[in-house]
Amino acid sequence: MPTLFDPIQLGAVAAPNRVLMAPLTRARATRDHVPTPVMADYYAQRAGAGLIISEATGISRQGMGWPHAPGLWTAQQVEAWKPVTEAVHEAGGRIVAQLWHMGRVVHSSMAGEQPVSSSPVAAPGHAHTNEGKQPYETPRALRVDEIPALLDSYAQAARNAIAAGFDGVQIHAANGYLIDQFLRNGANRRDDDYGGSVENRVRLLREVAEIVVGAVGAGLTSVRLSPNGETQGTDDSDPASLFPVAARALDRIGIAFLELRELSAGGTYGSSDVPRQSPLIRQHFSGPLVLNSDYDAARAQADLDSGLADAISFGRPFIANPDLPLRLRRDAPLNAWDTGTFYSAGPEGYVDYPALEEAA
Repeated sequence: MPTLFDPIQLGAVAAPNRVLMAPLTRARATRDHVPTPVMADYYAQRAGAGLIISEATGISRQGMGWPHAPGLWTAQQVEAWKPVTEAVHEAGGRIVAQLWHMGRVVHSSMAGEQPVSSSPVAAPGHAHTNEGKQPYETPRALRVDEIPALLDSYAQAARNAIAAGFDGVQIHAANGYLIDQFLRNGANRRDDDYGGSVENRVRLLREVAEIVVGAVGAGLTSVRLSPNGETQGTDDSDPASLFPVAARALDRIGIAFLELRELSAGGTYGSSDVPRQSPLIRQHFSGPLVLNSDYDAARAQADLDSGLADAISFGRPFIANPDLPLRLRRDAPLNAWDTGTFYSAGPEGYVDYPALEEAA
């Protein structure tokens, strides 16, 4: 069986190891969602990952609701991403852009319009805005005649990512954002071709994947799902019926890999008593399967040994340990992360975590 440190082919990307960097929002772009030079340092430091999946990156103004998160819908943003991808490549790494539309968890003060979703159902809690946290607003249901423009936004963002030097893209269909709001019946109350049956609720995911594959190729396209438990108020009453259908649709399209963020009962950054869906999804998706959430080296290797996973993506450990694959290989101690600097501006808690040699 493969180890965490064996190479793997992920579509068109030849990854030298199976320790992937999970997407991590860090909020170091400008107020206009333009990447900044310090982001090049951050990602280059972590180029030892088998593959870096970038922080969630907005496909449009309508879909962007996180202060200082980067985008990929303007020429200025594309140009500002180029030094980031170049720095990663010069350091020997590979990086794909995660494409993001936040749907109902966007606030109108960020997007300049009422948020959109599958249905006019507000998320619980508060939105992050440039003016601080504000209660989530009731979204309007995205009209069927608006969906072609949404699909075009995904396709254009994917083309922009390749123009910016990314090695591929990942469609963010997890964590209670727009596509997830269509997938799961806790948020989707529609009675048209995008609601009701499982096949209808999977339709938007399938159409986004098809148009992105048409824009950049199947070997450069991956997807992230969060198939078990509630995230940001988005949940499903029967995930075991829903996600195999989604997995089969993505398998037919031939995407490069599928990443699953799966909560556990004792999770440290979200928890759920809903069983993991990866064993079931594994039966319906024949491509590389990447698992995520609360992994250490031993648990990661166990899921590779069992054949459940082909690779593991690590999130917070990569924040604090830029050389995480080396540390895992050597069984070296890990730096602790500082949650207070996860989303703060500036280099502190971003590019100042020591590598193993520096720590020694």
